[in-house]
Amino acid sequence: MSIKTDIQKLHNRLDTCQRKLDAARSRGDQEMITKFTNEVDELSKKLNQLKHKQAYEVNKERKSLLDMPFSREITKEEQADIGKLKKRVRGLVIVHPLTKMGKELRLDAMTGFAPKEF
Repeated sequence: MSIKTDIQKLHNRLDTCQRKLDAARSRGDQEMITKFTNEVDELSKKLNQLKHKQAYEVNKERKSLLDMPFSREITKEEQADIGKLKKRVRGLVIVHPLTKMGKELRLDAMTGFAPKEF
């Protein structure tokens, strides 16, 4: 599974445990309170590990893109026929500014990264 889906599932489980913990506290059920408190701590720890791993992966990809020798904005005409551009330029990686990678790179427009000038 992808890191994103794992994070979503853990977040859903954490939310469920939080609600059950609140219900157990309102009832005063000490056994359930300790059970859900431990589970919430465990899920929070796993969630933080996955978020750190995801940030590491994004940062690694960002560095590999910045290490490419050439980058420039993709024009509207090129965006209209992006397949033709990708076939013409080998090794081209296109990053949209609204994606996670685009936000990480602080892009304003669709940008292409390539090993050679295009």
